[in-house]
Amino acid sequence: MTSQQAPIKREDILRFLLKRGTANAGAIAEHLEVTPQAIRRHLKNLEAHELIEHQSAQEGIGRPNHVYQLSRKGREQFPDQYDQFALSLLNTVADTMGPEHVSKLLKHQWQRKAKEYREKLGEAPLSERMERLVKLRQAEGYMAECHPADGDGAAADSAFVITEYNCAIAHIAESYPTVCGHELAMFAIALPDCSVERTHWLVNGEHQCGYLVKAKATESPRTENPS
Repeated sequence: MTSQQAPIKREDILRFLLKRGTANAGAIAEHLEVTPQAIRRHLKNLEAHELIEHQSAQEGIGRPNHVYQLSRKGREQFPDQYDQFALSLLNTVADTMGPEHVSKLLKHQWQRKAKEYREKLGEAPLSERMERLVKLRQAEGYMAECHPADGDGAAADSAFVITEYNCAIAHIAESYPTVCGHELAMFAIALPDCSVERTHWLVNGEHQCGYLVKAKATESPRTENPS
């Protein structure tokens, strides 16, 4: 711990919980380099404002340990509100023209987005394209990160994991979960030389969305044996 502690910001605690999913006061304090006592005061305030919630976990003898996570209201502190108008528009389309038109509209939108991504990513090495893709997602309101995949047997520059700790279209995804399937297809179109699979899903109650991107193996040309 430092001798002179920096002021604790509410956003720092919320951001840490957004990325970690769950954490106790000690882990949060260690990350922010402050005392657990100082963190507990802030956690109490955040819980009073219904931005976080806790569960009690018994670890040996003594008082239960509180494990904190963001509440729904806490998650809404991060960029995902701007899709409210889009959701209202989709609901209007469903009411006036039928749900099948919503499906067509969403599919068409993600096809356009995939083409846009594909053009912006270009033909660079996969590692550079992944960096560009993450920046595109961040510009759209996602707290996105990318790092090489571990333990899959692939080379370090041929497999990556994209992690998104919030969803910029959360309200739409809750009402129209098929949009997540379109999003997965969008990544596959934007990265035609890669396979893309979902590893985590916010809609399923996990604290992040995750995608594993792996370069497809290139087939070596066949050689015919001389007769």
